[in-house]
Amino acid sequence: MKLSELPHRTAATVESVDDQAPNDAIARRLRELGFVSGERVEVMAAGPVAAEPLLVQIGFTRFALRRSEAARVRVRTEVEA
Repeated sequence: MKLSELPHRTAATVESVDDQAPNDAIARRLRELGFVSGERVEVMAAGPVAAEPLLVQIGFTRFALRRSEAARVRVRTEVEA
């Protein structure tokens, strides 16, 4: 499932970050921020307008991501494992 589809307050594990083009700057930046395979991630909240941005916690750090950015991150929940 994609991170943008993950229900709020549901723990998941990052599987991968999808590149949409060769040398994708956004995907590379997400990996630099810690969205790498095996990391625990959770969607904490969503913004008031069109549920954007998403407040995402990875480790002890929180980030605000657009839904389009979160859709690049593939995750696996405990139930799927």
